[in-house]
Amino acid sequence: MSIALQSLALPPAERKFPAFSLERLLRSVFEPTLNRRICVLIDLPDPALMKDYGFLADDQFAIQRRACEYFQQPLLNGVMKVLGLTGGEMFAYRMTYGSNLDLEDLCVDAAGNELSLEADVYAEYDIILCISTYSATAPLTAMAKKYNFRGATLHGVNEVILNSGLAVDYNEVSRDAEKLRKALTKADSIEIDFALESGEVLTASLVLDGQEAQKSHGLCRGTQPDIANLPAGEVYFVPTSAEGLFPMKYEDGTLGRLTVTGGRIVRSDLISGNQATIDTHNARLAADPMTGVLGELGFGTQVLPVSGADIQDEKVLGTCHLATGRDDHLGGHITPDLFKEHRNATHDDILFAPHKTPNFDIRQVRMIRGNQTEILIEHFKPAAYLLNALAAD
Repeated sequence: MSIALQSLALPPAERKFPAFSLERLLRSVFEPTLNRRICVLIDLPDPALMKDYGFLADDQFAIQRRACEYFQQPLLNGVMKVLGLTGGEMFAYRMTYGSNLDLEDLCVDAAGNELSLEADVYAEYDIILCISTYSATAPLTAMAKKYNFRGATLHGVNEVILNSGLAVDYNEVSRDAEKLRKALTKADSIEIDFALESGEVLTASLVLDGQEAQKSHGLCRGTQPDIANLPAGEVYFVPTSAEGLFPMKYEDGTLGRLTVTGGRIVRSDLISGNQATIDTHNARLAADPMTGVLGELGFGTQVLPVSGADIQDEKVLGTCHLATGRDDHLGGHITPDLFKEHRNATHDDILFAPHKTPNFDIRQVRMIRGNQTEILIEHFKPAAYLLNALAAD
């Protein structure tokens, strides 16, 4: 039976997971591993803090400390030997302060040497694990294709993620993701109804033009260059256009009503909160219109506890998310050079989930495929169509 269906019998917080094992994770994600050279990347405000692991003395670098404790040290203390891996070095690059922005080439090793990511890391390692504050999936996907390596991006890793989303069997995650991918592939469009507390209903229609659905399933095997975004468990599309309205909750809690036309957010209007937040967003949309392009529509496929980090929480079955900006790592055409400013060339997820957006409800998500219309989600719960797909052999 589908692991997701089994897990739905319990609240996500009560689901039992095995203890995190780096050996199990690497074996399942990257098989084969024999004779592959592996390294760990982290991001720091100043890469020089990598020297002698100086960043460990500062409590603000909890993610980077986990990179040492749960990834590099286990590699050096036996995991590499068991899996036939070599290497195990750690490098730090300069923090980007934006999701999926290109990385500066400078990096620093534990001895304090200044090196080049392209010459000394990408060209020299077969498997690269990037445990960072900000997602590096898009730039590393581009570099993997150029330098022929495999890797995984694990930004925002916390204890909940380690003990749930990274502790699962990715063979099972992959099987469930493929079942849902087949159920959604070649959709013509997806419609989402958002019910606000006021009673107003906003509807957004995402045009997909019958494209093949894609999946983020955690397996990055063989010898082909690829990057797994972990935790995985998602079916996604790159919309060809979009029309309508949808709500957005900003970081300060402000709620805006976004108008979408021609596949791009063109305006935000205040529903509640701070008008200045809305004005700032509108100014950014006007100054660099590519920041409003909808580059992804994704659906979670796993049953996981809330982690407080979107990288896991967007993989939860019953949630969906949109993303704006760069989408070349997903097979789209929005590349960094199309933005007026480099700092705007981000890929930013907008997650719709009960814990994240409690001031509005996903009343219904519908798939239209030819003459077929199927309800996918109602009130943040998977509908019968998705549950039946998971139950299929």
